[in-house]
Amino acid sequence: MRDQAERLRQIAESYKAEILGSRPASASRRAHVMAVTSGKGGVGKTNVAVNLSYALLALGREVLVVDADLGLANVDVLLGTVPKLHMGHALAGEADILDVIYTGPKGLKLIAGGSGVGELVDLPEYDLQRFIHSLRKLEDQADFLLFDTGAGLGRSVRNFVLAADTVLVVTTPEPTAITDAYALIKTLVRKNPAADIKVVINEVENPSEGEDAASRLSMAVLKFLGASIEILGTIPFDKDVPRSVRNQQPFLLSAPESPATRAVQEIAARLVGDPGNPRAGARMFFDRLTRVFSRRR
Repeated sequence: MRDQAERLRQIAESYKAEILGSRPASASRRAHVMAVTSGKGGVGKTNVAVNLSYALLALGREVLVVDADLGLANVDVLLGTVPKLHMGHALAGEADILDVIYTGPKGLKLIAGGSGVGELVDLPEYDLQRFIHSLRKLEDQADFLLFDTGAGLGRSVRNFVLAADTVLVVTTPEPTAITDAYALIKTLVRKNPAADIKVVINEVENPSEGEDAASRLSMAVLKFLGASIEILGTIPFDKDVPRSVRNQQPFLLSAPESPATRAVQEIAARLVGDPGNPRAGARMFFDRLTRVFSRRR
């Protein structure tokens, strides 16, 4: 495991060297806020978010996963854990946001969503502002804050995505999934033309299928939206993935040598190697989140 982590660090440093060779280093910051989302359900979004978090942990980064899919929260299910407190307790003012942070397997920090909690936009104004203010306590809790949002274009999903530093769109090569991913990206670009959008193509049968799907999506975004997206990587269809889901274990832990694991590790190395956009930070994320929820009520 130590050799594996060292190899990943070398990959990350390689990516970082390539990027920094063409632009000056930016000031470091405590947290990078990433919204992991998808145009439709069933593409493996939450599984990618959880396993990507473990790959980042292996690279020495502190990670806090916030299950922001308040209607169908299931990050804790994938981890086989049963936190006593979840987001619903913080929303209701029954617990401090820091008290609902749960430490899962191998040290991953998690805030469970609480199925059936409902949408943040339905909260009374006072309760909404109180809750978002409490979220600011999270800004120094990790190097990466990963918000696993719901699929589609619901109002709460859209608000988290618009406020994040980076949007990670997960899709599959299936035509309907690519179409829905494009629709999500289209909405985001229209609301924020400068958005940092990265894409992961999940469950590809072979490299050429992944490359073709990535090319079609990138070209459509460029041609019709005049924007660019970064294809962060592809993840192959792997029999170890559904097996790990059934066993409620991240495949990075249960199948460390599997093709899917190696692909996610490469994606994490690219994220760590990229110094990020210096214009944003955790505090700016919470400021933006307050604005987008307030003006869309």
